[in-house]
Amino acid sequence: MMNRVLEPELMDDPEQALAYAGADFETENQGFVDRFREHFPEFTEGHILDLGCGPGDIPVRFARSLPDCRVTAVDASRPMIGLADEAVKQAGLADRISLRCERFQDISLAEPVDAIVSNSLLHHVPNPLLFWYRLRQLVKRDAPVLVMDLLRPDSHEEAQAIVERYAAQGPEILRRDFFRSLLASFTEDEVAAQLAEMNLSRLIMDVVDDRHWVVSGIIH
Repeated sequence: MMNRVLEPELMDDPEQALAYAGADFETENQGFVDRFREHFPEFTEGHILDLGCGPGDIPVRFARSLPDCRVTAVDASRPMIGLADEAVKQAGLADRISLRCERFQDISLAEPVDAIVSNSLLHHVPNPLLFWYRLRQLVKRDAPVLVMDLLRPDSHEEAQAIVERYAAQGPEILRRDFFRSLLASFTEDEVAAQLAEMNLSRLIMDVVDDRHWVVSGIIH
């Protein structure tokens, strides 16, 4: 089994952010929103916190899919938040999506939120237990959470094969970052151990394809 190789916590390079924003993640991002609706059909209104919102596509999709919800979208990368601001304004959703350029470790909220979602943040985090700790702090009890991230392959060769499978036509900077992200991500056993250590074992973990895992459930 290949050991985890850390990558930079922030995507601060504007070229990186543009390449990521220009990539075709429609299937993954809409699937993420659809999975939330499927897992939590009773959740139709409230305040959703999106940790690691990137260029803003997922908060826009949530706001469109759940018209009685408002979203606070957080990312510590200023170039990403700049792109998210453009996406939110273009979608005409600035009244329901608020953006914050902030590290998740430093977030301060007036009150806990009604739900938390996070896609592809955890592999950027040096200490994953801090992510789960803050998630628990920031959300109300009996609230839904949905977290998705990359699954670390068994070898560098397998990671490269995944990059070729899904990003063969992508720009070199995107391919490079995808490879590094795969190496920085966690295995199924590692995520399960994190949940157990943080007393979050009631959350359900699924490996949904050859490169993603999903954790979902209600925070008690």
